[in-house]
Amino acid sequence: MTATCVILDIGGVLEITPETGWVQRWEERLALPLGTVHERMRDVWHAGSVGHISEHDVHWEVAARLGLDAPRVEAFMADLWAEYLGTPNEELIAYVRGLRGSCRLGILSNSFVGARERETALYHFDELVEQIVYSHEIGIEKPDPRAFEAACAGLEVRPQSCLFIDDFAVNVEAAQAVGMQAHLFEDNARTIRRIAAHLDAGLRVEGRVPR
Repeated sequence: MTATCVILDIGGVLEITPETGWVQRWEERLALPLGTVHERMRDVWHAGSVGHISEHDVHWEVAARLGLDAPRVEAFMADLWAEYLGTPNEELIAYVRGLRGSCRLGILSNSFVGARERETALYHFDELVEQIVYSHEIGIEKPDPRAFEAACAGLEVRPQSCLFIDDFAVNVEAAQAVGMQAHLFEDNARTIRRIAAHLDAGLRVEGRVPR
């Protein structure tokens, strides 16, 4: 297998994740000023993104900080996960699936505790790529350079051989800063062309002619 590598983000790339307005609906339901939920939960959201809190404790904090009973906590978290998980980007997922065996494939995602289990069950990303690096499992979020280094190290590839795909410019720039090639996701067509060009360039470096 070639050392050429493609690493993708999940939310906004492999998943289509438009805002659903769920937070605002809960604020209206609870008669809270706009912005109150995130203000009260900000440190919990961060702790969940770097694995410093369990799902059980997230639920406990939601109940305590927003004054919700157990059924409403479950409903609140269901709305959170509905937006978080979005819907699969079927076209891009199918394209990436077709790359298996032609390059190293990985995922690097800023995430939240519980994401692996849900995304595996819904989208089978564990079958799509060789390695998934979640921020809540390594305790580091993009754009920290160590997140990109961890993804490359896990796949045993040089940063220079990797193309990283993300929908946030700050993460694209951070990947480039550690020596990776990077592409800002805007749509499937341009992203697929960029991946194809990266793989063709890798074949030329290895002295093989692209088909």
